[in-house]
Amino acid sequence: MYASREDIGYDFGDDSKVGSKPIKPNPNIDGGWAWMIVLSSFLVHILIMGSQMALGILNMEWLEEFNQSRGLTAWVSSLSMGITLIVGPFIGLFISMCGCRTTTIIGGILNALGWILSAYASNVHYLFLTFGVTAGIGSGMVYLPAVVMVGQYFQKRRALAQGLSTTGTGFGAFLMTALLKYLCTEFGWRNAMFIQGAISLNLCVCGALMRPLSPKDFREKYVVRRDSEENRAKALSHSTETIKSNRVLGEEPEKKEEAVNEEVLGSVQHVEIGGKSGSGRSMYGLRLFKTVSQLTVTVRKGFALWYSSYFGAASLFTNRVFMAFIIWALFAYSSFVIPFIHLPEIVKQYNLSRQNNVFPLTSIIAIVHIFGKVILGIISDLPCISTWNVFLMANFTLVTCILTLPLMQTYVGLAVVCALIGFSSGYFSLMPVVTEDLVGTKHLANAYGIIICANGISALFGPPFAGWIYDITQKYDFSFYIAGLLYMVGIIFLLIQPCIQKKQPREKSTEKAQV
Repeated sequence: MYASREDIGYDFGDDSKVGSKPIKPNPNIDGGWAWMIVLSSFLVHILIMGSQMALGILNMEWLEEFNQSRGLTAWVSSLSMGITLIVGPFIGLFISMCGCRTTTIIGGILNALGWILSAYASNVHYLFLTFGVTAGIGSGMVYLPAVVMVGQYFQKRRALAQGLSTTGTGFGAFLMTALLKYLCTEFGWRNAMFIQGAISLNLCVCGALMRPLSPKDFREKYVVRRDSEENRAKALSHSTETIKSNRVLGEEPEKKEEAVNEEVLGSVQHVEIGGKSGSGRSMYGLRLFKTVSQLTVTVRKGFALWYSSYFGAASLFTNRVFMAFIIWALFAYSSFVIPFIHLPEIVKQYNLSRQNNVFPLTSIIAIVHIFGKVILGIISDLPCISTWNVFLMANFTLVTCILTLPLMQTYVGLAVVCALIGFSSGYFSLMPVVTEDLVGTKHLANAYGIIICANGISALFGPPFAGWIYDITQKYDFSFYIAGLLYMVGIIFLLIQPCIQKKQPREKSTEKAQV
């Protein structure tokens, strides 16, 4: 997230007029109700991301129930995880038209409906639609506003607020793993999904807590931003993947189009007032026409903002380093997701279920992941340390762990590797900073949105690919080896492109000197 006017999508006209008026700061910005927004976002991370990280428990139940291949069954989990991230840019359209509160409540209902309908699944293909698509879209509609609202309510303490809210992912993975395992053991996986669907209805409560800021509050926040412009870089935090949506939350439409729309709606009101003596059917028709006209204006406005925000940055794709970053994102996230989906079954094959029941390996990844994000963020903030170098070192550590994990066949060995995976994957908190360094603040929102979509594609295809490799080789070893090698290819792209860009200016300067 970055502290600029673009990230809230409001235009307040003359900046000088705004800055010249002494405005009393809103107590709800950086305090007051803002902390309720952090609590709401924290709970969303627990219920959405935490539940997705615990899907390995249900994946084992689906394998036993439906007797399908591991590659086909893994599509259920990967669809839910991938769609949650991929639909981010499209959910921005809903946010621009309906607001974060309404979008979250609708998404909470949709997510709960996906869980409940999945309890009646008769085959894996049924789960594709109910859990993969329905619950996945609902998760995306909840997850994006949760991060957006934290960005709106915080200015000076934004990094702290985003850090606190995103730690819900680690806590959620730990809690949901234990909860789903208990529910499946006591009530069976179908009743467990039904109960989880009822729990997911609490997402609607989280949405109700997302009280929108008025334009006046945004103006007060903007005045504070002008006074603290030098702190922009420090305001960056682990906002998943959702920075891109902040630019589509309410810009004014073009003046000409707005005037035409107001004229149409005004004429409808005039006819409605003048026709009170007419029949009730005519009045109902006028009111319906007025409602449709207003809805059309809102949709056109939202679509225009959405389109300009996500398809108006073609220059990004001329940046070779950014293109290498996209290639890296296409391979990286799957290496983090695959262990969560397939580790429970690997433990079962190694006859380590007794030790794993005491302290699940996926819970180790989740807990250490929390500390990894915090510690790597602190290290990268040191003046003598390069964020880019910390980012690369964390990636090298993670890919090394992925490649060595199949070699560990004891619980202690697997636990150590999982702890390193959790710590090194804390580089997620550095992704906004690295993205800004590559493309600049102006293109940060769009660029980070593209990276998150690439991560979603990686999560979509990673687990099924690992399951497909197992179906062929009857081992998970090659799944981790291939995923690790592809991840290494992405890291190599990150290393090569900066060297090429540094070399090109030198060659051009040499040519000029010769001329």
